[in-house]
Amino acid sequence: MSAVPDAAATGPEPVAPAPPAARTTHLVALDIDGTLLTQDSGMSAAVRDAVAAVRDAGHHVVLASGRSLTAMTSVADMLGIGTGWMVCSNGSVTVRLDPALPAGWELDQVVTFDPEPALRLLRAELPDGRYAVEDIGVGFRMNALFPEGELDGEHRVVDFEQLWSREVTRVVVRSPEHTPDDFSAMAARIGLDDVTYAVGWTAWMDLAPRGVTKASGLERLRDRLGVAPAATVAVGDGRNDIDMLRWAGRGVAMGDADDVVRDAADEVTGTVEEDGAAAVLRSLLR
Repeated sequence: MSAVPDAAATGPEPVAPAPPAARTTHLVALDIDGTLLTQDSGMSAAVRDAVAAVRDAGHHVVLASGRSLTAMTSVADMLGIGTGWMVCSNGSVTVRLDPALPAGWELDQVVTFDPEPALRLLRAELPDGRYAVEDIGVGFRMNALFPEGELDGEHRVVDFEQLWSREVTRVVVRSPEHTPDDFSAMAARIGLDDVTYAVGWTAWMDLAPRGVTKASGLERLRDRLGVAPAATVAVGDGRNDIDMLRWAGRGVAMGDADDVVRDAADEVTGTVEEDGAAAVLRSLLR
């Protein structure tokens, strides 16, 4: 009969190593212009590589822009993003990307509004302004042509009244003779209570349905993807990014953002020329 080994002689049983900690999956929302793209629409290899690395690590990278769908698909192509989600038109349009689809994308959610009341108010203040409404996946109807390169897709000039012939996702107002401060003061003066508006770097204003912002579109995706609120990251540089930066668990303003945008963020990274967005993305891989 063989003897039973003495536990004291053999020592304690080895302890199995602890399983590795579960990796946190982040939702990373990225503005485009001034964040990923420079003023001349260039994109650095550092940004492309960082986006690819974060996606390869299993995180959700979501482009979130005031741009229309037609203007965002080319950026997704530049980044090699063929699957996933985009929040377009400042939150009014959410798109699912899938190369198996005929167009490479499908509309997931579209929020519209009646632009007539706001357009009437604005035209009374800016009779010579340029106004455009978005036709999803096609382009814009406008009362006059915009400066070249400012809007993508097909451009169709129509009578002013035809701009409200049906509900729309987005209205763009442009008046090169005015400043952003002029626009902000005008919006406060006339009252645009039935819409959400954002003023850009130039005399440019985007109108969206009331309560609709990049943040509202992203929150819907966050819940759908099962990402914890604390595991959300947003990077942007403009006034239309403020709600998104406040929404994120980690809101990051670009280095050349103005003070209002910086105040809405948790931290500030480098400028677009310094690949500030790439530095934020790389931090998620450490």
